[in-house]
Amino acid sequence: MKSVLISGGGIAGLALALSLSRRGFAPTVVERADGLRGGGQAVDVRGVALKVVDRLGMLEEIRAHRTRMRGMSVLDGDGREIHRSTESTFSSGRLDSGDIELLREDLVRVLHDRAAAEGVELVFGDTVTALDRAEDEAGTLIRFERAEPRRFDLAVGADGLHSTVRRLAFGPEERFTRHLGMHLAIFSANNFLALEDWQLWLREGEAGYGVYPVRGNSELRIGFGFAGEPLPAGRRGPEAQKALVAERMTALRWETPRLLKALAEAPDFYCDSMAQIHLDRWSRGRVTLLGDAGYCASPLSGQGTSLALVGAYVLADALTGSGGEHRAAYAEYERRLRPFVRLNQALATDNPGGPASEESVERAKNAIALDG
Repeated sequence: MKSVLISGGGIAGLALALSLSRRGFAPTVVERADGLRGGGQAVDVRGVALKVVDRLGMLEEIRAHRTRMRGMSVLDGDGREIHRSTESTFSSGRLDSGDIELLREDLVRVLHDRAAAEGVELVFGDTVTALDRAEDEAGTLIRFERAEPRRFDLAVGADGLHSTVRRLAFGPEERFTRHLGMHLAIFSANNFLALEDWQLWLREGEAGYGVYPVRGNSELRIGFGFAGEPLPAGRRGPEAQKALVAERMTALRWETPRLLKALAEAPDFYCDSMAQIHLDRWSRGRVTLLGDAGYCASPLSGQGTSLALVGAYVLADALTGSGGEHRAAYAEYERRLRPFVRLNQALATDNPGGPASEESVERAKNAIALDG
């Protein structure tokens, strides 16, 4: 039985662990956070990714968590409605689509609970610090911040845009990052706007926000977006980031003061640059990369979750087909997945002014066959 260390307990890492466990591998997931991360935006499971969750036996459970939006309003800087739609929203696309929008935390919880129930080893509050002898025929020795070193047959970095595994195996992050000129901040608040299954989007100049209710209209998810260069090193802590976001949003009018008050009080604030990751190869020795760690498309693509789910399935399938022989498996993983990644990354870079066209999304989300 091949042992696999998976760094990252998000969507990509948990989906891979579940897929590998069912195929006779022994995965161990190590997550830096002390538990499952709450908060975050609504994400989309689209196209081929729906087939992945169906094969994992989770499709109906995922559907039960879907958002229930009736439509959206687009507002000018003073909060006046300039457009409304009951057919689609910016976050999910067409409301009559078979695709599923749900909160990221709900999808992670479903994956986690399935993996735990099936005996996957899940380790929280730790992180990888070194990958020793990644080319060794006897496996790679993984060193951790807290736990004792352990040897694994394979190692997978599923630890996001700022992947530690990628840095250890391939080098500094800046070699592979393409900044897209935007930043996104996400946080939750009580539904002080009394929204009922309805989204609001406001933009003026190079800043704007989207607001939508969740949890039976009891909470809001608020997303602030603004243009700018990558965040300076000295402004990457939560409080410094909150101050920077407030600076960039304060010129907006309408409900902005109340939204900024909610930002200051938010317990689950997240902020990062919108960026993509591009590498010539996703593997080195016994180590490979999955999801945002290897080929982040950015939230601007709307396809990060689908890339994580499909990537996990294809990697597990390739490892099974090769009998666990990593060289052949990693080559097959890249051969099958790279065209799919390219099309989905292009949804962000080819449409800098707004959401991609329905035709582009339809083509990209279905641009791979799960069965070879």
